[in-house]
Amino acid sequence: MRKCLIVCLLMMGFVANAQSPKREFRAAWIATVANIDWPSKQGLPAEQQKAEFIHRLNQLQDIGCNAVIVQVRPASDAFYDSKIEPWSHYLTGRQGEAPSPYYDPLTFMVEEAHKRNMEFHAWFNPYRGLVDSKKNPNPPDHITRRHPEWMVSYGGKTYLNPGEPKVREYVTKIICDVVKRYDIDAVHIDDYFYPYRIAGQEFGDGRCYASYGKGMNKEDWRRDNVNTFIENLNSEIKDIKPYMKLGISPFGVWRNASKDPEGSATHGGQTCYDDLYADVLLWMRKGWIDYLLPQLYWEHGHRAAPFDVLLPWWQEHSYGRHVYDGLGVYRMQGGRGIWASAHEILWQIRDIRADKGQGYVFYSASSFDKIGGALKDSLTERTNRYPALPPTMPWLDKEAPAAPVVTLRSGGRGSKLEWTNNSNEKLRYVVYRFSSSEDVNINRSDRIMSIQQKTEYTDTESNGKTYTYVVTALDRLWNESKPSNKVGGGQQ
Repeated sequence: MRKCLIVCLLMMGFVANAQSPKREFRAAWIATVANIDWPSKQGLPAEQQKAEFIHRLNQLQDIGCNAVIVQVRPASDAFYDSKIEPWSHYLTGRQGEAPSPYYDPLTFMVEEAHKRNMEFHAWFNPYRGLVDSKKNPNPPDHITRRHPEWMVSYGGKTYLNPGEPKVREYVTKIICDVVKRYDIDAVHIDDYFYPYRIAGQEFGDGRCYASYGKGMNKEDWRRDNVNTFIENLNSEIKDIKPYMKLGISPFGVWRNASKDPEGSATHGGQTCYDDLYADVLLWMRKGWIDYLLPQLYWEHGHRAAPFDVLLPWWQEHSYGRHVYDGLGVYRMQGGRGIWASAHEILWQIRDIRADKGQGYVFYSASSFDKIGGALKDSLTERTNRYPALPPTMPWLDKEAPAAPVVTLRSGGRGSKLEWTNNSNEKLRYVVYRFSSSEDVNINRSDRIMSIQQKTEYTDTESNGKTYTYVVTALDRLWNESKPSNKVGGGQQ
């Protein structure tokens, strides 16, 4: 009873604080493997696939999201037109068969996300070859058939061997092909490097280790393989597009403090470092990745991995890069106890903001279809009532565009603002509105009227009142210009 009272009081304080951060990464994962989030089933007509994806974007935009993380390569296959890997059967119902009528889903998805001023992070599973090692639906020229010596069957699945240098080159080639041809904003890699450990089973890379082990013990060698892949991938994608972000979503526990004094006060059964061979802290320290998105799918006070322990631990190990937090909204599906209501997720968001976190991501999008409307309503009406811009990444680019020059015309439909874009770069704009008696403060998210790409805006809700408006320009990496000249409120 006392615990419930504390939670309610915390939530009341959270709701009362209506001013949300102006800079915050808000997103959801859209998983395509096994049709978890999209499309709803295999082989749907192209128009139905498009309609379902638009529904997902609109749903996420309504709850305040400014980005989506979409799985475009679930298992050595493609949700885009690739000359290297086959169309995914999760899309079309048959591996290697194009959508009908034909369209390129990745082009479509990126365009739709950008229309809504949402970032598109292309999510790749780097090493999964087959979700069922006993079934290979791929055509004869597929990598699993052309190079069986690269494959390792483990736990009923088949993986490309991370210890094989040609495998790492192949996966990097796949990802770079997408970076070159599509207008994505980021490359996103999930937690599957080496697979999760299965008791009593050894991952079958002994022959590869004998060839390439270089005198290291096997665990250090495996970590070195993953380190090499991440370092090279970051270098390759930035050679193509210097603004391209690279993000990783690791398992939520790096190491337990019982094994490493730098680890967290947790009792995780498996960890990034020891079981998945992903030394994500090294990648952050070296600047090989731009953001880390640990999967913190546990509640406050969890016996082995408490959210309230892991949240500050990851923030303390950011090394100047961004840390967003993965929230397990899927836990609310048929949830009991603390997961039976929206309180836990909202409490977690409150803690992220109190801890000066830089954002959060929901796993996963379709969960909002299955948990009732309480969380969605709270996000829409209170928690994310006001829009947020993604945080900037000054190590990629910190030069803001020039401020717009704005003119104002008042007419029957309201106050119309117009400005010009004198840059060769495609820009977005933020329109702010202030009462004529208050100072202009563009740090206030509650004064944002619009985030848009057009160079005009009509305030149809001015209702004859006098307001002061300013407009700022945003570049691709969300660097914001100084405010424009003030218009309205006696200013021109």
